[in-house]
Amino acid sequence: MTTTYGIPDGRPNGTNAGIQHLIDGKVLMAASSRYLEAKELKSGLVGVPIARDAIAIAVNINNPYKGGLTMRQLKDIFQGKITNWSQVGGPNLPIKVINRSPNSGTYTFFQETVLSGQPFAPDSKNFQTVVQDETTPILRALGNNGIGYSTVTQIENQKTVRIIPINGISPQDADLVKNGTYPISRVIYLVVPRQTSPVVKEFADFAQSSQGQKAVKETGFLPL
Repeated sequence: MTTTYGIPDGRPNGTNAGIQHLIDGKVLMAASSRYLEAKELKSGLVGVPIARDAIAIAVNINNPYKGGLTMRQLKDIFQGKITNWSQVGGPNLPIKVINRSPNSGTYTFFQETVLSGQPFAPDSKNFQTVVQDETTPILRALGNNGIGYSTVTQIENQKTVRIIPINGISPQDADLVKNGTYPISRVIYLVVPRQTSPVVKEFADFAQSSQGQKAVKETGFLPL
């Protein structure tokens, strides 16, 4: 039985798929970028918090829109109610939305946090939901009028995109992410069965230890 999912072949498949593999007994633990749902808790899984993180909203560096967005504007964009940059004070240019795969825990977290659990807009000419949960192709697809989202650690060092402040706050402000002021911040978990092996428990305990938290910081996430 393998203890990893998505990493060996270089094709990550997202939190939701990883947790399902854990429920199916195909893996021993899974990393999760969202909290566990009631049905997952009922199945005997436990989320062990190991880090804090934020979702960054990104546009291409050449996008002529230079402002920020409010949470309400962001919600309306991803629900198809705002479809042109001119509606948020930018140029007369259609907004192309690049949405993550439904297999992504970030997709689920974004839907719950930004859309208040409501549906995304359906796919259309200017709204695309990707199949594979990979950030690089999403950023490449933005073009000069696109918008997308990902964990800030996957975006902040990219030279081809710009991060948009939300409610006037940047997800690159570590203090405001850690205290929850940035509105799209979250906890990262290791998910394990409630009844698990000593080795898995030891790994989860290490992730929460001072050494583990140092490793969390070194990888670009915020320690607890």
